[in-house]
Amino acid sequence: MHPGDPEEDDMPVLRSLIESVRDGRIEVIDLTAPLSEETPILRLPEPFGNTIPFRLEEISRYDDRGPGWYWNDIHTGEHTGTHFDAPIHWATARDGEDVSQVPPRSLLAPAVVLDFSAEAGKDPDFLLQIAHVKEWERANGPLPEGGWLLYRTGWDSRSGDQAAFLNADETGPHTPGVSVECARWLAEETPVLGLGVETVGTDAGAAHSFDPAFPCHSFLLGAGKYGLTQLRNLDRLPVTGAVVIAPPLPIVGGSGSPVRVLALVEHETSAGQPTPAGNETGQAG
Repeated sequence: MHPGDPEEDDMPVLRSLIESVRDGRIEVIDLTAPLSEETPILRLPEPFGNTIPFRLEEISRYDDRGPGWYWNDIHTGEHTGTHFDAPIHWATARDGEDVSQVPPRSLLAPAVVLDFSAEAGKDPDFLLQIAHVKEWERANGPLPEGGWLLYRTGWDSRSGDQAAFLNADETGPHTPGVSVECARWLAEETPVLGLGVETVGTDAGAAHSFDPAFPCHSFLLGAGKYGLTQLRNLDRLPVTGAVVIAPPLPIVGGSGSPVRVLALVEHETSAGQPTPAGNETGQAG
């Protein structure tokens, strides 16, 4: 055979990947919340500045402004909806990577899921502790080198309602998160690439009162690691074995970006036959 011969398979790994996605042996699960004017956004108290809600502004729609096409301007913040936190987002990494400088190889990585939805369902201020993670490791193996720790709390069930999602009262927001000690440990003592959560940010709702405040942002971003927020469908992922693809927009100088987060999940075959293809949209059904 000669180079370029159609019978010669010179990309067997990539070809196998595509075939496995097409026949359902690898399922593509969307972990991204739809982005619209209804998307919940973080609200900081005065005098701090706040992001704007997502909004589409129509340019033309098959009319005299443009008879053959439809398009919009978009108005949004870097940290609206499902989004990626780059290190430069926080003061502890003010000289760190902006979102355009994140290495492409970091945007495709293994992932594990730590499920504490039962605990968060009983206590909206539930905090992940070092002991929780070490107990998980004893049962499931070590955290992945250069991978994502995806922290499931069931909070995505509230994502259709701004008030329920932020869950704030006169004392502030009440949403689950990570303790100060655990955030420091994840940043300094574990090999993970970053932390993914279902809540509006990687920190607990009460993290403004922690010492230091917002420890996930402070320690993880300060260590050059990343954050993913407002994820959904984590209940559809295996505890270990998924691969996450999370490419943000390469905004030069940007502190973050909305992102379409996809997970690849390999299914076992039965009697040599591939598992039938599932719902690849990531929508419940």
